[in-house]
Amino acid sequence: MLRISGPVASVALTALAGTLPAPRRASLRRISNAQGVELDRAVVLWFPGPNTATGEDIAEIHAHGGRAVVRAIEAALAALPGLRGAEPGEFTRRAVLNGRMDLAEAEGLADLLAAETEAQRRHAYARSTGALSHAVEGWQAELLAISAQVEALLDFADEDDVGAERAATDAIRARVHMLAQTMADALAVPPAERLRDGILVAIAGPPNAGKSTLLNTLAQREAAIVSPIAGTTRDVIEVPLAIDGLAFRFADTAGLREETDDAVEAIGISRAAALVTASDLLLWLGDPANAPDHPHLCRIRAKADLSNPGAAQDDSADVILSARTGEGMAQLRQWIVAHARALLPGEGDVALDQRHRLLLGEACDALRGDWRDDLLLLAEQLRMARLAVDRITGRAGTEAMFDALFGRFCIGK
Repeated sequence: MLRISGPVASVALTALAGTLPAPRRASLRRISNAQGVELDRAVVLWFPGPNTATGEDIAEIHAHGGRAVVRAIEAALAALPGLRGAEPGEFTRRAVLNGRMDLAEAEGLADLLAAETEAQRRHAYARSTGALSHAVEGWQAELLAISAQVEALLDFADEDDVGAERAATDAIRARVHMLAQTMADALAVPPAERLRDGILVAIAGPPNAGKSTLLNTLAQREAAIVSPIAGTTRDVIEVPLAIDGLAFRFADTAGLREETDDAVEAIGISRAAALVTASDLLLWLGDPANAPDHPHLCRIRAKADLSNPGAAQDDSADVILSARTGEGMAQLRQWIVAHARALLPGEGDVALDQRHRLLLGEACDALRGDWRDDLLLLAEQLRMARLAVDRITGRAGTEAMFDALFGRFCIGK
């Protein structure tokens, strides 16, 4: 499908297809170049603006997908005056600039195009269809209403009626506090990065604990080298996996021990320790009593097929596991999924990425500032909060921010 957007879209479609079809109605046409050479028989559509995806006139040519056919039609279009190749994300960028969608919806669309799991798709689709934008509209409306109330009190307050002014100020304070709490609740929702990048799961423990074997079993391929020689794994080996519709990044780490004479292994141990701290979930293979302190820790008694009969009765481990025989693997996957869901946005929650959290945090801080009953100071804090919230949807956006976002899109978007 070749899409043309802009003021010469109708001219371009007429030049190749002969005449414009009826608006928003698919028509079969012969596609020819300026020399009259027939290139293809294709379905064409004509969408007059402004009620289109980009807010401009749009023409579409749905041709056969052979590379030679596409190249020939592209060459015919390039030969027409006023046309040029689209930049990555340019169609979506034009939609934002022309008011067909806002920046938050465009960011959701970018995540939807990159979604690989059901959870990613569900949350990206919600944002692309305005879930975050609707929340922002509510915050904007309340900020404007409070600001109007403050301005009215500043302009028309009766200096002789101190009690009424105090009551009005207290009512404003309550509204500001409630709005700040609503924003804080939104900030408390788990971040979008965990959905987009995957839950980071560290597999850690002493040397030869079975970490690499467990990673290979989870990945169902030889992702890491398995050897009885201690210190085989010297660096972090990260493997992306999807389990039960959730995205994960499983990381096999170097065996943790107090001392080593190998400088390279020492670097691996240092990286492993850092990853344990940074991980969302920790699978510990080793003595449960030596497990690091972690909020989401699974103590695994590995190599159950080699253990003595009494090992299976060890209640200090969360999972008794044999990656070789498969014993305990189903239980481990259930543990991983259950704890991962607690770290991800729930059904109906709007996940915020880092840009949104920073801006909403600025707005929340402005509302929670101490204005000491000074309505002029409160009016300025409300203005700062409005500017921060407006930037979430792009009302106060910058060209550089647009470049960073739309560069993630493909040419056709």
